[in-house]
Amino acid sequence: MNTFIQFQRGLRELPLATSWMLNDIAEMKGRQQLFTQQSPQKLKVLREHAIIESAVSSNRIEGVQIDDKRVGTVIFGCNNLKDRNEEEIHGYRQALDLIHACSCKMTLSEALILELHRLSRGDIWDSGKLKDKDGDIIETYADGRQRLRFRTVSAADTPASLARLLSLYHELTSEQRVPPLIALAAFNLDFLCIHPFRDGNGRVSRLLLLELYHHGFEAGRYISLEKTIEDTKAQYYETLELSSRNWHEQKHDPWHYINYLLFVIKNVYKEFEARVEGMRSPKGAKTELILSVINAMPGSFSLREIESKCPGVSRDMIRTVLKQGRQDGSLICEGRGPGSLWRKEGKISL
Repeated sequence: MNTFIQFQRGLRELPLATSWMLNDIAEMKGRQQLFTQQSPQKLKVLREHAIIESAVSSNRIEGVQIDDKRVGTVIFGCNNLKDRNEEEIHGYRQALDLIHACSCKMTLSEALILELHRLSRGDIWDSGKLKDKDGDIIETYADGRQRLRFRTVSAADTPASLARLLSLYHELTSEQRVPPLIALAAFNLDFLCIHPFRDGNGRVSRLLLLELYHHGFEAGRYISLEKTIEDTKAQYYETLELSSRNWHEQKHDPWHYINYLLFVIKNVYKEFEARVEGMRSPKGAKTELILSVINAMPGSFSLREIESKCPGVSRDMIRTVLKQGRQDGSLICEGRGPGSLWRKEGKISL
């Protein structure tokens, strides 16, 4: 909440590096629809791969690992989980399913945060419950020495602090006083500083980054944010420590961590575009795209309308699909030429 309290005092101008990254991400977001329209089959493959990477990477950051041979069974199965690690990785996948299925209807709230914690922590006594004892972040060195890395909000003050954080987030975003990506990164920083759970705070914070979908940033559905964070784990912890210094006094510098998360989001978009362009299209992918567009048409339609919704697909291929539909009786042509109308006689499949 303390980052938002700083922002309330006045966010006069953004750091130059922050502005550059926001502009780059905005440009990539602008190309997002083109990629999602072009390659539905590619995206299905990417989604499935991202779910696996996200569940494994987010837990591995916290030292929770399983045998590589068990990953598929744990991620996509629901029975015969062998230990706590497998329970937590499977639970994280369930939390991802909830977010991916319901993101457009979700409101960032305490109830949602508790539910994500309950799912991602599995069957343990305090899953879905705020901490009931104080617990600071202690770093232990290889030789056994320890140091206090961060003093978290006390258990007694945690409910009020979390409520205040949520209130400020919604206030500043609804009034558009802070750009959505900046607000989400600030929320993430303050959430980690409050540290509302006994364990599992890092994993819940990464799940909450998927609030990006609510703001129209969709690349995280196809490229794992968690894997990108794992690959830059040293930078993640370094920027988090830098931005949490003097947080309790509201004199901290949040831009180290905010810029790091923007860097992660930008890299996710770059990887998304590179993978979609580089993947070989499954056989029949363009035909399936044409069929899905035709089946989604509410009434009569023209070849030009189908063409506009199938970027990257040739007119000849669209004509071939329409001709086959007419031959098998699932489509009826009402006229001649590219402007003539077509009508469906039920759902078509070739």
